[in-house]
Amino acid sequence: MENNINKKVPSNEDEIDLRKLFDAIWDGKWIIVASATTLSIIAVLFSISLPNVYKSEALLSPVVSEAVPSGGIRDVGGIASLAGINLQTQPAGNSTKALKKLRTLSFYEDNILPNIFLPDLMALKSWDSKNNKIIYDKNIYNHETQAWSKIPSSQKSYKDFKRILAFTQDYETGFITISIRHQSPYIAQEWTNLIVNQLNDFFRSNDKREAQAAMDFLNAQMAQTSYTEIKQVIAQLLQNKMQQLTLIEANDFYVFSYLDPPKVMEEKVEPNRKSISVLGAVLGFLFGILIVIIREFLRSKKIWYE
Repeated sequence: MENNINKKVPSNEDEIDLRKLFDAIWDGKWIIVASATTLSIIAVLFSISLPNVYKSEALLSPVVSEAVPSGGIRDVGGIASLAGINLQTQPAGNSTKALKKLRTLSFYEDNILPNIFLPDLMALKSWDSKNNKIIYDKNIYNHETQAWSKIPSSQKSYKDFKRILAFTQDYETGFITISIRHQSPYIAQEWTNLIVNQLNDFFRSNDKREAQAAMDFLNAQMAQTSYTEIKQVIAQLLQNKMQQLTLIEANDFYVFSYLDPPKVMEEKVEPNRKSISVLGAVLGFLFGILIVIIREFLRSKKIWYE
């Protein structure tokens, strides 16, 4: 009996409050429409002001090198390692190592920066698609006099370059995607190609330099020793290094080869003007409802005080 007495009886207050809220929203419908329309127009104008950005990407496969014939080289592996000579039969650089190198400031300064026109990165204002011409910001760079208002440091340009660079690796297949975003689709393609070529050249040059240094060392040791057995060992080591050097110079693609080379894309990747416009309309609608609710709240407070 007591349970029935103490049980809370449903009230119509919640229903009345919701009805008041819907009535207030309906009364303020033109405020909501005006808010949604205004923010939609602002969003459209904002999206139109944003420049088109194009992406060029390359799908790459790590190069698997041909094995250098051992020719009994296992017997002298210990001696070679003591001399600091690498007898690995895979001359090509490691793809994971290459991607880590790509992230470094030193690689950018030594291999990318000297091969790009820096104003295309740091002073870009827009791209004239009809004439395929870059328009530069005169406050940063005067194209006619080729003068900077302030020459950007390599570290500053490196940060800007990292913003337009992206790469991913599929660990199941080993395939790698490298891409560049730019207002000019031609520059995006050019710089993507540049990255791949510079990575291949960098590791090819490094391995070639190491192989040549090893050969110079072995030739010097050959000249100094008079023992026949040691000369035979050194001759085997020299043969291995000569074969490795031949493979290094023979490979056009040393670390990565193209599965799909970068292209000049006709369609932009950003901005998504339709999404920006819809988002503006939604935010305007919600902002209008908020105004109406605040107005109704202030009205109710005024009536209550009176």
